[in-house]
Amino acid sequence: MQMPQPDAKLLSERDQIIARLRAVLPEDGVIWDEAETRAYECDALTAYRCPPLAVVLPRSTHEVSEVLRICHELSVPVIPRGSGTSLAGGALPTADAVVLGVSRLTEVLEINTDDRIIRVQSGRTNLSVSGAVEDLDFFYAPDPSSQLACAIAGNIGMNSGGAHCLKYGVTTNNLLGVTMVMMDGSVVEIGGGHLDSEGLDLLGVICGSEGQLGVVTEATLRILRKPEGARPVLMGFDSAEIAGACVADIIEAGLLPVAIEYMDRPCIRVCEDFTKAGYPDCDALLIVEVEGSPAEIDAQMALIKDLAQRHNPVELRESGSEAESALIWKGRKSAFGAMGRVADYMCLDGTIPVSELPYVLRRIGELSEQYGLGVANVFHAGDGNLHPLIMFDANKEGQLELCEAFGADILKLCVEVGGCLTGEHGVGVEKRDLMSDQFNAQDLEAQLTVKDAFDPKWLLNPAKVFPLPVTASRREQAQ
Repeated sequence: MQMPQPDAKLLSERDQIIARLRAVLPEDGVIWDEAETRAYECDALTAYRCPPLAVVLPRSTHEVSEVLRICHELSVPVIPRGSGTSLAGGALPTADAVVLGVSRLTEVLEINTDDRIIRVQSGRTNLSVSGAVEDLDFFYAPDPSSQLACAIAGNIGMNSGGAHCLKYGVTTNNLLGVTMVMMDGSVVEIGGGHLDSEGLDLLGVICGSEGQLGVVTEATLRILRKPEGARPVLMGFDSAEIAGACVADIIEAGLLPVAIEYMDRPCIRVCEDFTKAGYPDCDALLIVEVEGSPAEIDAQMALIKDLAQRHNPVELRESGSEAESALIWKGRKSAFGAMGRVADYMCLDGTIPVSELPYVLRRIGELSEQYGLGVANVFHAGDGNLHPLIMFDANKEGQLELCEAFGADILKLCVEVGGCLTGEHGVGVEKRDLMSDQFNAQDLEAQLTVKDAFDPKWLLNPAKVFPLPVTASRREQAQ
C-alpha cells in the first residue's frame, strides 16, 4: 500500500509548527518527542505505521479551533483521531501531519430525558454514554464491539453500528446534532436537540465522512428508554447456507429482533475457548435476541423458534437467566480479541442484501481455499453487515499482500451482489483503491466536490477514502 511522500518543507519547519501549537495549548497538550509520537503511528489496522510530525490533545472546542486555524495558515495536514480503534486505517498519520486527538474531550454537557437527548464531547467512549444515563433507565443504542474503548467522534466519522443496529439503526439514526470545527478554525453548529434539522441534511453528509470535512467536538445523541427485558436464543446449524436461509426467513416474516448475529465454526471454537459461553458444536451459529415485556418476548420467541425448527437446527437453546444472556453476548463481543490470541488477522467490513447471505458465505469459503488462508466469519446477519476475519502469518513474507488480495475479492463480491464496500468501519486506506469498483467517475466527482466545499485546501485526513492519484491531483489544484 502506498502513502504520499511527506512535504519536505513542512518537515524542515517542524520546530516552528510545534512552537505555534504550544503557544495555544497547555504544556501537556502537544507531543513531539519521536518516541512518544509512536503511540499514535497507527490505529487498529496495525499493518501500516507512520509516526506523525506531532500530536495535539485539546480539551475544548476553542482549543481545537486554534489548532486548526494554525494548521490551515501553515498548510499542515491534520489527522483527526478518536480512540484509535479504526480497523480501516482511518487514523493512520502521514509524516508531515499533525494528529489531533479528541481523547480529552470527555464531558457530558447536557442530559434531557424529556426530549430524550444527551449532549457530550466527542472523545467520550460509546459505552460511557449509556453509563451516564443508566440510572435514569435510558441507554444509547449503537453498540460497536469496541464500545468499551471507541469514541463518539470515531462512531460519527465511520457511521458505526453494532449488534443491535437491526432494530435501532446505526449512528446516523441516533445522531441529532454536532458542533464541528472547520479546517480554517471556524466553528459551526448543525442540527441540535430536535428530531429533524431545517434546510439541507448536512448532518447526513457529516456522519460517515471519516474526518474529511471537519472535526466534531460535541454531539447531541438520541437516548431511549430501556426495554423491560431482553432474551437471546442460540441456534446451531449444519452449514452457513442453512443459517443464512433462516435469517432470510425471519426477516421475510416481518419479525424485528433487536439483533441477529452470526458466527461460523472457526469463530465459535475460538470464542468458546475464550469465554466458555456454552456455544454448541456446529458449523454456523445464530444469536437472535428479542426484547420487550415478558409476554412480548415469549410471543416473538415462539415465532422465531418455529421458523428455526424448519431448518433442522443442531441446537436451539433459549437463555434461561440474565447471567446466561450476559455470557452469550460476552462470547460474541469478544470475537475480535479472542481471534487475536490464535492468529494475525485482518478484519473486513462489507455489506450485502440479506437474501444473498447463503451465496456470499459459500463464495468466501471458495476464495479461502483458493488463497490458502483461513477465514472466520462473524457479523451482523440481520442487516447483512459482514466482518470476515482473514487469518495470516505476519512474519511470513508475502502473506500480508495475499491477505489484502483475498480481502479485496471479498469486498468486490459484496459490490457485485448489490451491496457496498463498508458498513461501519469506513473506507480509510484499506478500501480507497476499491472505490472505483463501487462508484463511477461521476459518483466520485460528486463526493470530491463536497470535500472541496468543506476543506478547499485538502488538509483534513489526507490519503484516505479516495484513490491516491485523485487526492494528489486535488491537492495540487488547491495549492
